Amino acid sequence: MLSAAYQYGLRPILFALDPEAAHNLAIASCQRLSNSSTLQAIARSTFHYSDSRLSQTLWDLKFENPVGLAAGFDKNAEAIGAWSSLGFGFAEVGTITAQGQSGNPQPRLFRLPSDSAVLNRMGFNNQGAKAIAEHLQSYFQKHSLTIPLGINLGKSKVTELTDAKFDYAESFRLLYQFGDYFVVNVSSPNTPNLRDLQATAQLSAILAELAPINIQNKPILVKIAPDLNDADIIEVVKVCQEYAVAGIIATNTTISRQNLVTTHLSITGNPVANELGGISGQPVRDRSLAVINLIWETTEGKLPIVGVGGIFNAEDAWQKIIAGAAIVQVYTGLIYKGPMIIKQILQGLVTKLEAHGLENIQQAIGLAHR
Repeated sequence: MLSAAYQYGLRPILFALDPEAAHNLAIASCQRLSNSSTLQAIARSTFHYSDSRLSQTLWDLKFENPVGLAAGFDKNAEAIGAWSSLGFGFAEVGTITAQGQSGNPQPRLFRLPSDSAVLNRMGFNNQGAKAIAEHLQSYFQKHSLTIPLGINLGKSKVTELTDAKFDYAESFRLLYQFGDYFVVNVSSPNTPNLRDLQATAQLSAILAELAPINIQNKPILVKIAPDLNDADIIEVVKVCQEYAVAGIIATNTTISRQNLVTTHLSITGNPVANELGGISGQPVRDRSLAVINLIWETTEGKLPIVGVGGIFNAEDAWQKIIAGAAIVQVYTGLIYKGPMIIKQILQGLVTKLEAHGLENIQQAIGLAHR
């Protein structure tokens, strides 16, 4: 019922709006939810789904379920109190940079409905680490969270690549007390040359700079691009293992334009192939899955993986989990399917566990390799 109401009622209204305007409206609504215990109770009764078989402990953090909100949706951590009420087992905010920045020129966010995808070139628009830290300080004085909070860190556009490690370290220091885990994002295609930081020397320098700040040994993850070749992914994995990185997020958006149904963007009139930005949603699903498989095989299942890219239903989530993802994240699926998607995925995962005779979700992780 609610899924149909979204698909045939609310979604056409939202899709009639400019994509960024629709996103801002969604964040404003979630911000109201985040600040109202009454609205949270209503949302929880509607969207929340709980089953002990979906619960697990990872990095000494309790995840009630394995489905989280991916970075990019709540860029400024404005709606952190909303996500548990909508059924998420964890949420990742950001990407946050040391310097506040407005991002790239508009238009910079585009829907590709024929591909169940989104093209974005937002450019890490956010208020900056200091301002967001002040907001989180104020929020946590009045509220608490019931799910793990991840904080995704990126490089400020004005910072030279040679100084990137200092930029990440400044954000990490300012936000350290608020995050349950942190993500080094070196894989967005929308900050010039950022993906160069996935190279061994640059990534090593960043991780080495963060280590002395991490006095509580909080989990630090690395988010990688789907467009790396397999050999480069293996090199990234080796660096992550050398620096005792807690896990890898696989993957970010893709710059590939292969096999798209959409040929032109209606807003600009230009061929999609000529438009800058990363594509999320179904076009990245299969490559994300392949990267998860590769990381699992390379590490023999010893390095936790967060699977993200093209999750629209329980089957998509299940495939990533049995490939090796301990937990998964949703963003584009939320746009196309609405907030009921989380509950539907969780119910479907329980059905999968029962069908395979498994007692809990941990037994499913990497199942395809056994």
